[in-house]
Amino acid sequence: MLKINRTEDEKAVAFALSGRLAAENLAELKTLLESEGRPLILDLENITLVDRDAVKFLKRCEADSIQLKNCPAYIREWIAREREKQSHLG
Repeated sequence: MLKINRTEDEKAVAFALSGRLAAENLAELKTLLESEGRPLILDLENITLVDRDAVKFLKRCEADSIQLKNCPAYIREWIAREREKQSHLG
């Protein structure tokens, strides 16, 4: 289960995610992010589990200038490995 909490200030919109981020949550999260017109932050402090699709999604978010805040080290390392794989393939 994934819980999404939206907050905003004058500079950005932040989505605090908690729980499990998996493939079945990504369409909803993508729609939420696309509906915003300001800089975005994903706060991952309370994420307990991710799957490979979620990691690829987070990698694309960073490429699209979405800030990943409080990203757990294991997720950060997984994103880096996915980037390496992509650079070797393309």
